[in-house]
Amino acid sequence: MNDSIFNGCIPALMTPCTTERKPDFDALVAKGRELVDIGMSAVVYCGSMGDWPLLTEAQRQEGVARLVKAGVPTIVGTGAVSTREAVSHAAHAAKVGAHGLMVIPRLLSRAASPAAQKAHFSAVLQAAPALPAVIYNSPYYSFSTRADLFFELRRLFPNLIGFKEFGGAADMRYAAEHITSRDDEVILMAGVDTQVFHGYVNCNATGTITGIGNVLPREVLQLVALSRQAAKGDTRARRLALELSAALDVLSSFDEGCDLVLFYKYLMVLNGDREYSLHYNETDVLSDSQRRYAEQQYALFRQWYANWSAELNIA
Repeated sequence: MNDSIFNGCIPALMTPCTTERKPDFDALVAKGRELVDIGMSAVVYCGSMGDWPLLTEAQRQEGVARLVKAGVPTIVGTGAVSTREAVSHAAHAAKVGAHGLMVIPRLLSRAASPAAQKAHFSAVLQAAPALPAVIYNSPYYSFSTRADLFFELRRLFPNLIGFKEFGGAADMRYAAEHITSRDDEVILMAGVDTQVFHGYVNCNATGTITGIGNVLPREVLQLVALSRQAAKGDTRARRLALELSAALDVLSSFDEGCDLVLFYKYLMVLNGDREYSLHYNETDVLSDSQRRYAEQQYALFRQWYANWSAELNIA
């Protein structure tokens, strides 16, 4: 099973919306193409960043189909309240020619049951056996996929080729120590923006799924490149990667909270992408103080990065 679609830096696309608070698919596709043209290897749609709980099954699948038709390498998130719908998303991804799956655990009903999760994962993986897939591990989903379940599934479904870890440093370390280091053909993806350096250097990650990379794609691509070099023992790259990671720390930390989409859409607006101004629920808004804090941190990073790049002559 070819895992190359996951070996790179991959933004989890947000879903822009119109003034009627419906998906703006033209803007979605334009942003996906723009990010790939900048150097991203693929996109993820529709994960947490894409507001999947707020979109209908048909809306999500239209977004996937349009991205694929536009030639954007696309990994499809299968999050759903019911296994039936998750299976539908996986089967649709295979039908329209998507390039991979990000398999999200069963939610709400029996979410803490390993037996229920095994059945859920199995159904989704079986629905698209030709698509390489990674399991998405996140503390927000009330279930942690451990090594025994992962390898039981992998024996049954060869298209399960990796693990995306959205937890913190300890979770990333567990995945590296007990899952991806057990089998050289299993890949690890750093799935939270604060753990990119740790993921590559300390845990042998081979890919990144990023939120802040929507806002600062070139800077995040640079962080990934430096982290890859640091993982080979390059001392200068290690120093620079740590400096860049520290400078990004607050903006990256938005990825860890429940307001991540609100923050990153607002930062996109600061970039000039006005189509990210609205959310699907009118009540989903940042407070005035959150907006000011985001503005301050965004401006600080921009100034620091300009000075840092000039100093190193790497602009």
